[in-house]
Amino acid sequence: MSVDRMAVLTAMMDQGVIPVFYHPDVEVCKNVIQACANGGAKCIEFTNRGDFAAHVFLEVARYFATTDKSVIMGVGSVVDAPTAGIYIANGAKFVVGPLVNADVAKVCNRRKIPYSPGCGSMSEISYAEELGCEIVKIFPGESVGGPDFVKAVLAPCPWTRIMPTGGVDCTEESLRQWFNAGVACVGMGSKLITKQLLDAKDYAGIEKKVRDTIALIRTIRGK
Repeated sequence: MSVDRMAVLTAMMDQGVIPVFYHPDVEVCKNVIQACANGGAKCIEFTNRGDFAAHVFLEVARYFATTDKSVIMGVGSVVDAPTAGIYIANGAKFVVGPLVNADVAKVCNRRKIPYSPGCGSMSEISYAEELGCEIVKIFPGESVGGPDFVKAVLAPCPWTRIMPTGGVDCTEESLRQWFNAGVACVGMGSKLITKQLLDAKDYAGIEKKVRDTIALIRTIRGK
């Protein structure tokens, strides 16, 4: 399945929240990702964690390539080019990392795959943009300065598109602070796909939480 780079970036910004998720069980992954997609979050960041995570990703990506082609599978926690290459070969449509790595940027650019590296300073953000990154991740979002950091960056660089991960909650108060500061979208893991919902295998609950979060973001944006 081919998804245009611009379509992926547009989808990320449009849905406003990128669910961040990993589970070693392929069936659980399928159910959670389908729930997210049904709730309106078609772009999902599968975290590269645990042994054989790339194999789990491949099975899940193959599944959605035939059952629901609207799902856009991306990969997170990528810190080096070989790992990025494995996931791109396995069907990843976007790559996210906790740090900036020029070699990952080159691999992604060569294949027209969006790369969102983790940045913690103005200089890192500028360097990532120099490498061709359209949406930069700030990580950990809360620790680097939260919404105030976003405002401070956008003042001299209004063209920067920021996706904070870490320190973003599903509450209106949290989301309003981030989006009013000017973020393009937010990444959310356990605050969105909670342990409680996962343990109960409450996939309908996950779908509802995703749908409600996207609706809240649209309200905040005035859409």
